[in-house]
Amino acid sequence: MEKNFFDFTVQDASGNPFPLKQLAGKPVLVVNVASKCGFTPQYAGLEELHKKYGAKGLQVIGFPCNQFGGQEPGTDSEIQQFCQINYGVSFPVLAKVDVNGSDTAPVYEFMKSAAPGVLGTEAIKWNFTKFLIGRDGKVLDRFAPQTKPEELSKDIEKALG
Repeated sequence: MEKNFFDFTVQDASGNPFPLKQLAGKPVLVVNVASKCGFTPQYAGLEELHKKYGAKGLQVIGFPCNQFGGQEPGTDSEIQQFCQINYGVSFPVLAKVDVNGSDTAPVYEFMKSAAPGVLGTEAIKWNFTKFLIGRDGKVLDRFAPQTKPEELSKDIEKALG
């Protein structure tokens, strides 16, 4: 059977298993996040999307990543504090992962191969690359770091049906 997004288990910020199947049937916006990046203010927009569409079924999840300019140096606990204090983030920000290279998180391998970026490259270029997952666990689209969260409303509404 072909794998889908909901087949993976990742870790939450406390190191506990976070089976993505608990989100099955919901569209999910997945973002690799960082606390010290020029795009970090997008946390505010992601939280807005979470508040606006969460009741309709959208789930936003963040995966901290320190692979781009060392812009996420903190521990999982420090990252949680940062998100809460600075942006009031109420969507799950999970354990730090690698999104490129030999230690790439399997869920990122899946998303990158399902939705390659510009010119077919699978590598994540920078923090705040976004993937929109459909209710069926298939990757609907991939968005560049420069794409602001508020620009995703039309795609999210389509995914929500």
